[in-house]
Amino acid sequence: MFSLKGHTALVTGSTKGVGRSIAEALAQAGADVVIHGRSASPLADEVVERCRLQGVQAHYVTGDLAGPTEEVVQQLFDRSRALAGPIDILVNNAGTYIDQPFLEMDLATFEYTLRLNVTSAFFLTQKFARHWVESGVAGRVLMIGSINGRLAEPTHAAYDTSKGAVEMMVKTLCVTLAPHKIRVNGLAPGLVRTPLTSVLDDHPVLDRWMQWHTPNGQVPHSDVCGAGAVYLLSDEAWHVHGQMLLVDGGMSAWQQPDPPPGFNF
Repeated sequence: MFSLKGHTALVTGSTKGVGRSIAEALAQAGADVVIHGRSASPLADEVVERCRLQGVQAHYVTGDLAGPTEEVVQQLFDRSRALAGPIDILVNNAGTYIDQPFLEMDLATFEYTLRLNVTSAFFLTQKFARHWVESGVAGRVLMIGSINGRLAEPTHAAYDTSKGAVEMMVKTLCVTLAPHKIRVNGLAPGLVRTPLTSVLDDHPVLDRWMQWHTPNGQVPHSDVCGAGAVYLLSDEAWHVHGQMLLVDGGMSAWQQPDPPPGFNF
């Protein structure tokens, strides 16, 4: 495992799912971590405790990143640094997806999705980057995208749009911040088992189809994302800038899989 000892990370949206898995992986690699969620919850306490068991410092901050962007970003920046001291790693994971087709999309749903998935990440990164540039800190940013940033689904218009924006944000912020020794990369999970994908538990036929649709035949839990995140944030990835690592079992490489034998739609 690559080491992150001596570093402190803020991981947004890290009480469950991909964010939690990444936060715990960073702690296992030696980083102090700040866990983030919208409100206090037993889940948050559990993640903090699991991180502390790795022998690192762990704290919890709250803030609704779908709220007034400038206010929430400032509060999260101030509170996390007050708890943990200097932070040199930012993982923008907080996000949402709402199953609503394009022809039925309303403005409130679209704006909410973009505000949480894109706008908050953009301006939270700006807040930390300004501080890092002024302080001469070689910061590291990891954006959490999705395979939906490259492959579309007809009922995920707002989500797909937002994750496509995240991928371009990785590239844009890379070329802007690399001269300041700040690295920006992204990690894009394919379908993994999280509370947002729990529909698979109730639809075994859909579950089997998604496994078939993935070349390695797996729909794993979100902990598969941790190792990639640790690598991209480690010293060993010093020359990796502006890249999106897909952790998808090969799904993005398979243009149009045939249905499995005997499969009935």
